Amino acid sequence: MGKSDFKLDTEGHDKKHKSPKLCGTNYPVSIAFIVVNEFCERFSYYGMKAVLTLYFIHYLHWDKDLSTAVYHAFSSLCYFTPVLGALIADSWLGKFKTIIYLSILYVIGHVVKSVGAIPDVGDSTVHIALSMIGLILIAFGTGGIKPCVAAFGGDQFEQQHTEERRKFFSIFYMSINAGSVLSTVITPILRGDVQCFGGDCYALAFGVPAVLMVIALIVFIAGSGLYKKSPPEGNVLVQVCKCIGFAISNRWNSSRKSPSREHWLDWAEDKYSKRLIQEIKMVLRVLVLFIPLPMFWALFDQQGSRWTLQATRMNMDFGGAFVLKPDQMQMLNALLILVFIPIFDLGVYPLVGLCRIKVTPLRKMTMGMLFAALAFCAATIVEVNVIKTVVEPPPAKQCLVQVLNLADRDLTVHIPGVSEVTVKPYEDPTGYTTLSLPGDKESLTVKITSGTNVYTCSENFGDEKAYSLILRNTQSGVTCELVKDQITKSESGDAYLRFINTLSNSVNITVGETNFYAAGGYGIDHNKTVERGEYNGIICATPSKEWAVDLGLLDFGASYTFIVTEENNAVTVKKVVDVEANNVHIAWQIPQYVLLTAGEVMFSVTGLEFSYSQAPASMKSVLQAGWLMTVAFGNVIVLIVAEGAGMEQWVEFLLFAALLVGVSIIFSIMAYFYTYVYPEELDKMFSQDNGDNNETGFKKDPSDIVYKIHELPKTTKM
Repeated sequence: MGKSDFKLDTEGHDKKHKSPKLCGTNYPVSIAFIVVNEFCERFSYYGMKAVLTLYFIHYLHWDKDLSTAVYHAFSSLCYFTPVLGALIADSWLGKFKTIIYLSILYVIGHVVKSVGAIPDVGDSTVHIALSMIGLILIAFGTGGIKPCVAAFGGDQFEQQHTEERRKFFSIFYMSINAGSVLSTVITPILRGDVQCFGGDCYALAFGVPAVLMVIALIVFIAGSGLYKKSPPEGNVLVQVCKCIGFAISNRWNSSRKSPSREHWLDWAEDKYSKRLIQEIKMVLRVLVLFIPLPMFWALFDQQGSRWTLQATRMNMDFGGAFVLKPDQMQMLNALLILVFIPIFDLGVYPLVGLCRIKVTPLRKMTMGMLFAALAFCAATIVEVNVIKTVVEPPPAKQCLVQVLNLADRDLTVHIPGVSEVTVKPYEDPTGYTTLSLPGDKESLTVKITSGTNVYTCSENFGDEKAYSLILRNTQSGVTCELVKDQITKSESGDAYLRFINTLSNSVNITVGETNFYAAGGYGIDHNKTVERGEYNGIICATPSKEWAVDLGLLDFGASYTFIVTEENNAVTVKKVVDVEANNVHIAWQIPQYVLLTAGEVMFSVTGLEFSYSQAPASMKSVLQAGWLMTVAFGNVIVLIVAEGAGMEQWVEFLLFAALLVGVSIIFSIMAYFYTYVYPEELDKMFSQDNGDNNETGFKKDPSDIVYKIHELPKTTKM
C-alpha cells in the first residue's frame, strides 16, 4: 500500500458536454460514480492481496520462500501493466472504454481465483493453475486501469474549476484509503472466522472482493451518460521511445565526418523538434535519479509477505478483548498514513525549517530511505526474539530427539552419540538434542537404566526429522517407542496437540471441531491443529463412560502432548509442552510499521512531487511510467532474494536494511550533484522559436498532446 498516484488530465475532452452539477456546486455528478468505483476496486484489490500469502502457504501448501516469491511476482506484474493500460487508453480505446474492458478482465480474474480456492474443484494442479490464471488476469486488470481512473475523474471538471478538481483528488484519495483499511480488516475475518469446506474459507475471502469488483464495474457503467469522454489522442511515451530510438539509430549510422553533437539526443534533430528533444533530456535526468529507488519498494512491499509471516509466529491476543489476525496488521500502514501526512506537513517540516535546515525534496527522499532501513532493523530485533520459541528443523544426516518418561519411576537414558540423561515421570520432555547419523537412516540401540536394572530397545532414526522417545512400563520392565513430532509452528497461529492414552480402553476426545481417537494401551493420535483458546470441560469418552477434562489454554503456535491417565478412579490428562507458544506480542510490530510509514511519507509523497515538478507538462505520463517501474523492479528484487538467498529470516531483514542504507548513500551523492530545473523556462526558451512541424514530431506548443498534472494528493494506495 501507499504508492503515490499520478493524476493525468488531457485537455482534449468533449468541450460541448455539460455534466450536471451536485447541489448547485461546480462538482459534476459523474465524480460520485468514479469515487464509489475506486472505493470498491481498491477494496477488491487489497482485500484479495491481504490473504494471498497465507493462501499460498495453507491452501496450496507452498513453503515460505515460494509463497513470498509468487506474491512479489504478482505485485511486480501489477506495476508493469499500467504502461500497457496507458498505451491502450491513449492510442486506441480512450480512458472510458479501457476502464470498462479491463474491469471485465479484472472481474473474470477474481472469479477464477475464487473458484480455484474451492477444494472440490479438481486436484492441486487445477487449484494452482486457476490461481495463477486468476492472478495474471487481476494484474492486467488492476494495472491496466491504474493510470486511467484518476485521470478520467479529472477530465470531468471544467478547466477553470481547479480548486474543485484539487478537492476531488483528496476525496478520491480518501476512498482509496477507506477501501484499503476496510478490506484488510474484513477479508482476514472472512478467511479465518468463517469456516467452509472443513477449514479457512479462502473461497469466501476471494469471493467477496470479486463481488466488490462487480459492483465497481456496475457503478462505473451506471454513470456512462454523465461522463465527459476524451477520445484517444496518442501516447507521449510512444513518441519519446521513437525519438530516443531515432537518435541512437541516427548516431550509429552517421559517418565519421558528421559534425559532433553536444548531447547524444541531439542526433534526433533531423526528424524531431528541438523542444521535444529538450523535454526528453529533462525527463532523463530525473529517470537517472530513479535508478536506486526500487530498493525502497523492495522493503516496503514486504508488509504483505515477510512481515505477515512474522506476525503468524507472534501472540495476537489483546488481553482477551480481541484477537488480531496476522494478515490484519497490514491495515496499520493505511491508518498511519492518514495521521502522518498532516503531522509532517504542518509540524515536522516547518520545525526542521525553523532550525535553519533546508528541507529539499531529495533530502526528504534520502531520509525516507533511512527510515525504511530502520524499520527493517526493528523487524530484525523482533524476528530474533520470535525465533527463540522456534525449533529449527535438523539438516541432512541429523535428527532431533527428546525423551518423555511415562513410566512410574526415574529413568536414565543413553542414546549412542547423545549424552546420558535422567528423566522424571510425566514431566516436560528433556528438550531436543541433535543426533548425528552416518546416513539418512540409522538403527540405534537405546539403553535405559532404572536402579540396577538395564533395558534396551532398538529404534530407526531418520534424518531431517524430530522425534519423541517415549518410555513406558511393560510386564517385563521398561520399553521405548519412537514417535515423530510436529515441530513446525502453525502459520495460522493454531496450536498442535496429540493424545497418548495410557488406559486399557480406547478414548474419543473432541477439542473444538477436531476429533481425537487413541487406542488403549499407549495408543497415540498424532498431531492435529486446534484453534487457539481456553479448553475446559472437554468430554473424554471411553466405551463405558464419559469424563470432563480440562486442557487449559492452547496457545498460539505451541505443540502439546496430553497424556490420558487414571487417578483415584477418574480419568484425567497431563499437559506436556513440546514446542513453546509464541511469546512475542504482535504489538512489537508497531514500531516497524511506524518507521516504514514515516519513510513512505518522506519518500513516496515527496518523490512524485519532486519528479513531476522537474518535468515538462507533456512528459508527466513518461514519469508516471518510470515511477511505477521502480515499484515493479523493487518486487523483482524481493523475488530474487527470496528464491536465491536461502538465509535465515532475521539475516535477510538485516541484509535488506544494509542494502537500503548503501543505496541511500549513493542516492544522496547523486542528489548532491543534481541541479533543480524549472520546466516553465522551456516556454520562455521556445516562445520565439517556431520549431519544426512534421508528422512525427511535436509542434512548438504541443497542445494536441498536452498532459496537465493536477495538484497531487499526498499518497494513494496504488
